[in-house]
Amino acid sequence: MSRMSATSYIRLTALLAVTFSFALARAADDSAELNQVRQKVGEMFDMIEPDDVKGSPVDGWYTIQKGSVVAYISADGRYLLQGDMIDLDHQVNLSEAARTDARRELMSDVADERTIIFSPKDVKYSVSIFTDVECSYCRRLHSQIDEYMAHGIQVRYLLYPRNGPASRAWNTAEEVWCASDRANALTMAKLDRKFETSSCDSSIVQDHYVIGRDVGLSGTPAIVFDDGTLIGGYLAPDQLAAALEENAAK
Repeated sequence: MSRMSATSYIRLTALLAVTFSFALARAADDSAELNQVRQKVGEMFDMIEPDDVKGSPVDGWYTIQKGSVVAYISADGRYLLQGDMIDLDHQVNLSEAARTDARRELMSDVADERTIIFSPKDVKYSVSIFTDVECSYCRRLHSQIDEYMAHGIQVRYLLYPRNGPASRAWNTAEEVWCASDRANALTMAKLDRKFETSSCDSSIVQDHYVIGRDVGLSGTPAIVFDDGTLIGGYLAPDQLAAALEENAAK
């Protein structure tokens, strides 16, 4: 190695060492800052766990995410922002993308046997629908269940009484779940007709209700695609089939 190349090598090594030291110091500062933010958020919001607070695409801000609920907090813990963060360069709603990812994970954890399924012989698409037995648009949707299945759409129902525990719809939802034929019981309930039921562990209604809250529902019916896309409200069979086809094409 020549004298010049040896000197350059020494300088390069020193530069790399300094750069690495700064990087380590910066990482330590970031970690300490994040821990401080997590501590402050944890003190203010009981439901937020440390892992719910993480980095964001914008320097000086952190993301708070609980299920599909997304917010942002400044690094000093002073300012909290709820709203959509949009990447204008790429025309991407980063907040909605995070919510969609969360919904996909939440719904993928719900096994078929923990839902009430109406399935065609040949399944082209599958959706999960949060339903209230007393909701008028939920009833309208269910009255067309054969048309949805004719489009190859499998419907996985989750019971979501909008008025919460102790409501009449909640009690009916528990009775539906405890029926030997849940699909028929759900149909009868939506028609205000009697059906056979029995006593059983109906805690699934509570589970569905919590999942719906984490998904970020604002009402029923609420339709969730397999990729986590949320459609709030009723869609006619043709409209839902078209939306699913368009979503799959993306």
